[in-house]
Amino acid sequence: MKMSRVLLMLCWVFSLTATAQTDAGGNWPSFRGNPQLSGVSAAKVPAALVLKWSYKTGDAIKSSPVIVNNTIYVGANDGFLYAISDKGLLKWKFKAGSAIEAPPLVLDNVVFVGSLEGVLFAIDASSGKLKWKYTTDGQISGSCNWTFGPDKKQKRILIGSYDYFLHCVDAETGKRLWKYESGNFINGAAAISGKTAVFGGCDGILHLVNTDNGKAAGNINVETYVPASTAIHGDLAYFGNYDGVFYCLDLKLKKIKWKTEGGGPFLASPAISGNFVITGAQNKNLYCFDARNGKLLWKFKALGKVDASPVISGYNVIVASSDGRLRILDIATGKETWKYELGSPIISTPAITPSMIVIGAEDGKVYSFGKQKP
Repeated sequence: MKMSRVLLMLCWVFSLTATAQTDAGGNWPSFRGNPQLSGVSAAKVPAALVLKWSYKTGDAIKSSPVIVNNTIYVGANDGFLYAISDKGLLKWKFKAGSAIEAPPLVLDNVVFVGSLEGVLFAIDASSGKLKWKYTTDGQISGSCNWTFGPDKKQKRILIGSYDYFLHCVDAETGKRLWKYESGNFINGAAAISGKTAVFGGCDGILHLVNTDNGKAAGNINVETYVPASTAIHGDLAYFGNYDGVFYCLDLKLKKIKWKTEGGGPFLASPAISGNFVITGAQNKNLYCFDARNGKLLWKFKALGKVDASPVISGYNVIVASSDGRLRILDIATGKETWKYELGSPIISTPAITPSMIVIGAEDGKVYSFGKQKP
């Protein structure tokens, strides 16, 4: 092992404890694994993966799957939300009435997901029955997130819409609690840092919003629109814009700590673990920056756009791209250690648990990979 790799791995290990991860019990309940949208899984990815099964839906899949209690939930462009067992069998499907490109969120046995018709649905995760729905005035492309209310008991759902608003509704009833107006469409999910929701949009502004009352807590001009979601690590937020500029924002000071230029349009949301922050771009590159100063540590060239958001699992980076390949890279070097060619473009982000990696593709199939038997 080269000395540079040793030093990088030591930096990663020493700072890993500060990184929020999804639970180690085998769930991946949301688009990026946790409310901070860090894109980190506590699951250990096997060295050798094989395709276990695939399930065919009625149309292309742009939604990213989530996994809770060995059930996969994913939307499709045929207008249905699917619940699929870990054996690849359909449990139920819910008719939303229009395409579902947004990733679902599972919270307290309820699946929350938005549609391109602008409707937010709350669906019983066990039965597929509708609990309530909430209508916005524009399409919903991004995932929900959640936070507690001021009493630390009430759970709130946050969702952005093409009606320019970030909406906050009661998770139990669907009643609107507040809505915050931005200057244009909202594509990504809002990341949560304490009592602050952080999101960008087509207005070229990174918005900080107080989750208790929906009031602005700071706005940062980033010159052009932010297509994806922000990842939060401690008091720092990481995100890219459509001009190929990648930023690190100090949330306490509300100032840009560093930025890099010269990348492709960043439609992928970043993953952050230790001192590694990793994101994909439409110029076919996956970039790994030093989270402390923005120094480029490595980049990996795919054969197609990297619009799917990467996920970090231990020493591995799991990422898909429009060339139809799912890959695993070494986090310290960017070297490819495994790949599988699905044969169809992928913009869906992988969901990872100790027993499986699940991803959707534009051929309308959900694919599940697991450990190769001895």
